[in-house]
Amino acid sequence: MKPSLALTLAASLLASTAQAAIHKVAAGKDAQERLQSALIDAKPGDTVLIGPGRFELTDGLSLDVKRVTIKGSGKDKTILDFHGQMAAGEGLMITSDGVTVRDLTVVDAKGDAIKAKGVNQISFIDLKVDWSGPPKASNGAYGVYPVSSTNVLIDRVEVRGASDAGIYVGQSKNIIVQHSLAHFNVAGIEIENSMNADVHDNLSTHNAGGILIFDLPNLPQQGGHSHRIYRNKIVANDTQNFAPKGNIVASVPTGTGVIVMANHNVHVFENTIDNNASAAIMLIGYKKEIKDAKYEPIPTDVVIRDNKIGKNGFDPQIDGMKGLSLPPVLWDGATHFVRDGKGEDRTVNVVIKDGPVLNLHLADLTNMDTAKPKPAPTVEGKPVAEPKPVALPAAQARLATK
Repeated sequence: MKPSLALTLAASLLASTAQAAIHKVAAGKDAQERLQSALIDAKPGDTVLIGPGRFELTDGLSLDVKRVTIKGSGKDKTILDFHGQMAAGEGLMITSDGVTVRDLTVVDAKGDAIKAKGVNQISFIDLKVDWSGPPKASNGAYGVYPVSSTNVLIDRVEVRGASDAGIYVGQSKNIIVQHSLAHFNVAGIEIENSMNADVHDNLSTHNAGGILIFDLPNLPQQGGHSHRIYRNKIVANDTQNFAPKGNIVASVPTGTGVIVMANHNVHVFENTIDNNASAAIMLIGYKKEIKDAKYEPIPTDVVIRDNKIGKNGFDPQIDGMKGLSLPPVLWDGATHFVRDGKGEDRTVNVVIKDGPVLNLHLADLTNMDTAKPKPAPTVEGKPVAEPKPVALPAAQARLATK
C-alpha cells in the first residue's frame, strides 16, 4: 500500500529537521577562520551559533547558503569586532535567501556592517551596530544594508555612527522596519528606490536627519512608492552632518525630522516629531541635473496627517532660510523640472493636514531663486488610499514582534 500524501510530507519534514545542524563557534584564537568555515560548511536549515565574547576579526565574513540562521548569544554578549579588518568592505555579506541574523553586535566595520544583496526573505533581529568614538566620515556607510532584495524584516536593531544611513533599505520590495533605534548617524532610517515599506514604532534621534524616503536617478530600480511611516518618534535630530563630500545625504540639513523626496503614495502619520532645528517634515523634488529618461523627480500622492508635531524649525540649516523660523512642513511646491535641457510638467497631488505649511512654489527645481514662498494652514489635495499593511512570508512573520 502506498503511503498517504500526509505521511509522505510528514516524513520529509522530519527528515529535513533531523538533518539540520548547529555549528558552534567560540571566541578565541583563529576566530576568523573558524567562523568563516562554519558559514561555508552550513547546509540549508542549519544554525551557526556564535558564543559569547569578543571575536577579533581581520577580514570580512560571507554567507551564500540558503536558510541559515546566524545567531549570537545576545547584543553586547557576542561582539564581532572588525577594528583590525585589513581590507575595506562589508563586515558580513549575505547573498542567499531565507537568512536570519540575530542576537549579536557588530563594531567598527571598515565598510558596511551587515549587507544583504539580491536576496529573498532576509531578517535582521535584535542586532546592534556601532562605530567607536564620535561620529566621523571615515565610518562605514551603512549599519544594516539590504539592497535589491524582497521581503525584508528589520526588528529591534540599533545602529550608531553610520556615515550614510544607520538602517538602510535600497531597491527592495516588501519591507518592515520596526521597534528599532537609529542614533548619531547621518540618516537614521532611509528607504531608497523601494516599494511597499512599513516603517513604524522606531526611535530616530540625534542623527542629522531622522527618516528619509528617497528616490534617486540612474539606478536599476526606480519609482519608489507605497510607504507607511507611522508611530515613530523622530526627535532631537541634531548631529552635524558628517557624510563624506559628494554623498547624496551630505545635502541633508542637520536637524531634519522627515524628508520625502521623489516618491509617490507615501503616508506619514501618527508620528511624534519634535525638537528638530531645521524642519519637522520636508517634501521635496530631486534638485540636481536630470538626464535619466525614466526618473520622476517630483513627489506626489503624499499624505501627512495626525502627527504630534512639537517645536521644530527654530534654527534651520537650509540655504536661504538660516535665521528664520519655519512652520512644521516645508514643501518646495514644484511641478516643473528640466531633463536634458527640456522642460517637463507634472500634476502633483499632496494632502497636508498638519500645517502650517510653507509652500515655496519653485518654478525650477534646480534654482532656489525661483521660489515664491507662501504659507498655508493646510494643503487639501485629492484623497489618497493608504497602502495595505506589508505582509511577510509566514517564516519571517513568526520572527517579528507585535
